[in-house]
Amino acid sequence: MSDRTDRTDRSDRALSFGPVAEAYERFRPGYSEELVDRVLDYADQPVRTALEIGAGTGKATRLFAGRGIEVTATEPDGAMLAELRGHVPADVRTVRSAFEDLRPGQRYGLVYAAAALHWTAPEGRWSRVAALLEPGGVFASFGGPAQLSDAAVEEAVSEARAPFMESDGVPSPDGTPPEHAMQWPGTELLRSEWFTGVEQSVVEHRVTMSARDYVGLLSTISAYLVLPATAREQVLGQIMKVLPEAVEVTADVTVHLARRVHEQPRPGR
Repeated sequence: MSDRTDRTDRSDRALSFGPVAEAYERFRPGYSEELVDRVLDYADQPVRTALEIGAGTGKATRLFAGRGIEVTATEPDGAMLAELRGHVPADVRTVRSAFEDLRPGQRYGLVYAAAALHWTAPEGRWSRVAALLEPGGVFASFGGPAQLSDAAVEEAVSEARAPFMESDGVPSPDGTPPEHAMQWPGTELLRSEWFTGVEQSVVEHRVTMSARDYVGLLSTISAYLVLPATAREQVLGQIMKVLPEAVEVTADVTVHLARRVHEQPRPGR
């Protein structure tokens, strides 16, 4: 796949969520207070301002805002942003913008992305993040796939899905294999001159939901959203047939944390 094709596919999938904004809010698992604690403990100082990249319907936004942080939530899709505005406190500032279109101005104590960073363009990603952070400020990225806990049920779903797609996941943007100790974006952060103190951890999360709600969750995943409508309806119908009445979903969240260096890296260093 060429770089141009890859960019187009990433853009198409990133902007595919708007038509299912309400379903996204209803079916996607949320985040825990433990996650926020982990980010704020890493900061090791009061965090007063934060910028969120790709806020979606605000599942993470409301948690950070609930800790008294002045959050600016950015989201490129208008329908997702409208859904977010119905669920977050009135003092959350919302901006319709892709990450790449944000212009340096105010700097924040925290910049974070909740299951959204892989939709951003890799070119200049870390210098852009650094330009939005105060020196010593914290960057956080967190997310992970929601997978069926029962291996036999997962296998049945994979077989039902196979005629339509090989996988419904998003591959690692830098090709890091899943068995590697450090996963993306930690791998890129370790190579970046803009960041230090890179950490990776996992916040465990299990959710039990009905088969219908699980199919509702799948209907908000980009791999299904970019299918033609008929094919999407068929594959979700086939998956529904092989599911028990209720399923347990493993929705563990992998957290990457890093701190912006205090001094700007020298060119060619």
